[in-house]
Amino acid sequence: MNLISLYEKALDLAPLTTGEGMKLYTSAPLEELMFLAGRLRQKHVPGNIAGWMIDRNVNLTNICFSQCTFCNFCRKKGAEDAYVTTIEEYTRKIDELFSLGGDQLLLQGGMNPELGLEFYTDLFRELKKIYPDLKLHALGPPEIVYLARKEKISFRDVLVMLIDAGLDSLPGAGAEILSDRVRKVVSPAKATTEEWLGVMREAHILNLPTSATMMYGHIESVEERIEHLIRLRDLQAEKPSGSYGFVTFIPWPFQDEGTNLKVKYGVKSSYTGYDYLRMIAISRIMLCNITNIQASILTVGKEIGMLSLHAGANDLGSIMIEENVVSSAGGGNRFNAEEMQSIIREAGFVPGRRNQKYELI
Repeated sequence: MNLISLYEKALDLAPLTTGEGMKLYTSAPLEELMFLAGRLRQKHVPGNIAGWMIDRNVNLTNICFSQCTFCNFCRKKGAEDAYVTTIEEYTRKIDELFSLGGDQLLLQGGMNPELGLEFYTDLFRELKKIYPDLKLHALGPPEIVYLARKEKISFRDVLVMLIDAGLDSLPGAGAEILSDRVRKVVSPAKATTEEWLGVMREAHILNLPTSATMMYGHIESVEERIEHLIRLRDLQAEKPSGSYGFVTFIPWPFQDEGTNLKVKYGVKSSYTGYDYLRMIAISRIMLCNITNIQASILTVGKEIGMLSLHAGANDLGSIMIEENVVSSAGGGNRFNAEEMQSIIREAGFVPGRRNQKYELI
């Protein structure tokens, strides 16, 4: 198993095994991985356009029973600063979103034991009634699993009811690392690996556009990173012909500032810019059936974000008018629309504003 033969196999868009992915991750020079990933980027997304978008991340609530060890955002019921966002607050935030040219709400938050499926369907319908053009990129597999358990219905039934109420796409939130060994430490109360994948499988059957993520750089091994990518690739291969499936993949490094994972368990983020570029490149190489790779400029900043566009990524994500969860653990790189376009041009690409389906606007 030499590197040249692996490069050739990857260029043929053939699925690499765990061992082959490990070989590339641990042995291939970064500049060669970046070159290979750049070639593959052109196979998936030909041309010189790098995507970006305008949306706003509004948190439904910060009350969450999960208490993930990497999260500083969640609160227990009865906490002095616990909240559930009101309609009045939504309208103020959405009005600002529209005034800045955006039309999508990334709607997430804690798994609040007092909020059932009816709360979400009523909320989605109310927001769509007030703002018919609003796009709801909302919740994620852990919330779907939680609501299915709470209501004693299937993942599919929860998704059907949410889509009927106005859900436009499903974020890949809560993936962390798709390894139950890891999840038992970083997010023990959340969906298991198979549950996360099971929700996404149903979403793909329903042709609900989805994204996939990875939060890495804590207790996982390189092998578990590779297996995470393979699980996503295998699930993408199952999707019905013509279904959106995973529209994009976004890896982002663990932000450790003040988290229980760091304070209680002594786990510091292993993030380096060098390794992030390797992660982006490996993602492009391993995910031979997912079209878009997005760099997390929110967590890695301008310079690494720019280099990511030369390492297989074709998108820098959203200007993120509002973001509270990652920022609360130290991920505070924020850019306005002009800055985002300038960054893309400085990297040598043409900025292309797009929607959640990666359709250019």
